[in-house]
Amino acid sequence: IKSKISASRKLMLKSLMVAKAKEELEQEMEEKENQKAKYLEEKAPPIQTSGMSLAELRTLCDELHAKIDVVDEERYDIEAKVLHNTREVLDLRGKFKRPNLRRVRVSADAILRSLLGSKHKVSLDLRANLKSVKKEDTEKEKTVEVSDWRKNVEAMSGMEGRKKMFDAAKGPNQ
Repeated sequence: IKSKISASRKLMLKSLMVAKAKEELEQEMEEKENQKAKYLEEKAPPIQTSGMSLAELRTLCDELHAKIDVVDEERYDIEAKVLHNTREVLDLRGKFKRPNLRRVRVSADAILRSLLGSKHKVSLDLRANLKSVKKEDTEKEKTVEVSDWRKNVEAMSGMEGRKKMFDAAKGPNQ
């Protein structure tokens, strides 16, 4: 099956698609960076340490360490869940066997009914569209074709003179 699009047109379309995809990828990366910066701004506002006493700085450090510990525990739990899920998926991959499928004969009407549902009203009777042929016509054609092929060998050969010369060369020895 030949393609209706020329090779140069295909190449141009492919290069345009790649350029568009690259542009969208760059846009997506920039959007992710903006989201990340916004999230960090909300969750971790800048800390003002100037003018704090040593005791206040120690309590601030203790609070930050406690928050870091909570975040690390959450991260570890999430990583453990992800690892468990990936192992489960990998284990399930080998457990199921694909059953041998049997060939089922389905009519074109049944296929259309299953695809279109109640919308399907036209029946597809493929045999109704076939051309009818009378048996008498086919018998006449056969009788015409079965004539003796040896009668017109010289006329069919296209080299009547050479054939006669060949026959003459054999001579009366036959």
